[in-house]
Amino acid sequence: MTRVVPIVLILALTVWCLVSIAQAPEGTLRNLPRWAWVLLVLLLPLVGGVAYVVAGRPVEQPPRSYGSRPAPRGPDDDEDFLRGL
Repeated sequence: MTRVVPIVLILALTVWCLVSIAQAPEGTLRNLPRWAWVLLVLLLPLVGGVAYVVAGRPVEQPPRSYGSRPAPRGPDDDEDFLRGL
């Protein structure tokens, strides 16, 4: 049983990485092209998977702000609301 757990974890990491690579929008993977990440993860499952998680996953973009000031979090922060009182 103790021999099976690491194999299952490595297999799960490999499958997760391959699905993540396949679903990533074109041009968002870092440091290597898509085909190179697939080869790295398939040929070196543990090392390739960890490398993808650390250096290859797309960086999450923060939500876009439509103005120079951040969106108000409540009525007390909204200058337009306070002016109308």
